[in-house]
Amino acid sequence: MRDRKQPPVILGIETSCDETAAAVVDGARTIHSSVVRSQVREHREYGGVVPEIAARSHIEYLDDMITRAMDEAGVGFPDLDAVAATGGPGLIGGVLVGSTMAKTIALARDIPFIAVNHLEGHALTARLTDGLRFPYLLLLVSGGHCQLLAVLGVGEYRQYGSTVDDAVGEAFDKTAKLLGLGYPGGPALEAAARDGDPGRIPLPSPMVGRPGCSFSFSGLKTAVRHRVAGMEPLDAVDRADLAAAFQAAVMRSLVDRSANAIRGFRACHGDGLPFVAAGGVAANAALRDALQRLAGENGMRFVVPPAALCTDNAAMIAWAGLERLRLGRTSDLDFAPRPRWPLAELTHR
Repeated sequence: MRDRKQPPVILGIETSCDETAAAVVDGARTIHSSVVRSQVREHREYGGVVPEIAARSHIEYLDDMITRAMDEAGVGFPDLDAVAATGGPGLIGGVLVGSTMAKTIALARDIPFIAVNHLEGHALTARLTDGLRFPYLLLLVSGGHCQLLAVLGVGEYRQYGSTVDDAVGEAFDKTAKLLGLGYPGGPALEAAARDGDPGRIPLPSPMVGRPGCSFSFSGLKTAVRHRVAGMEPLDAVDRADLAAAFQAAVMRSLVDRSANAIRGFRACHGDGLPFVAAGGVAANAALRDALQRLAGENGMRFVVPPAALCTDNAAMIAWAGLERLRLGRTSDLDFAPRPRWPLAELTHR
């Protein structure tokens, strides 16, 4: 039996989309293991994630991912203080697989189960990687979400703005598909943009110059579609230039919206606090550079987790579970997984 005077150890499970992941993390911010199995091969021929295939893949591989994570960490089930799993939002089939596995382990070992909101996992990752204190400003950008939030505490968030239509990661993926750049679209488009001229093909910068912090990307995606239709057949230069123009337009929008949020955040909380980017799109190097400059211009420390902890992973789920465990906010075994779960509903839960 583990010495309970040591920092608590938790197993995290992530199955909200198309990565099957498990990790072991402790309360001293040590990631003992973090293993991820991508399903790119399974979904590539469809050009996107097929929910039924994703759920079946999680069923097939989750046992092995948990075994690998615990073996790499050098721990057994008696060493665990709790088990956490993504309880939503996400593809409901996958969320059911991961949460059911976590509940089973919790019941068998008589340890707490914590259902973690996937967005809170992203929101708290910078506390795991950089030991940040509350509050800080967060730009959360991923395939399904695009939000600006003040992170005030565990389960305490103030939203400055969100997307009114597509999330930025979804816009990247759909634009990459329009350009014939392959799947997964985000990394493919970023790679193509490196060789492109962002000024050759004008594209609109959604919401730039408007008050507030809301995002919109559907119009930009439509503009790309019209450009593609007018230029076909596309050659490699066309694809690179369109990718660069799209990425530049997205960056202008994200920076403009973030600048508005920074003004509001500083007015409420003062100067010198961190500005954090998280979520899969935060792995984009061009975005990191643009946000780094914005933070510096406003006297803020810019923090972005390592790329492997920006995309979906179980270490962030384990850490969010630890944060909740410390506050006594565990979950009942009758917790119902949720395909939609706004952060606003977490307060005091």
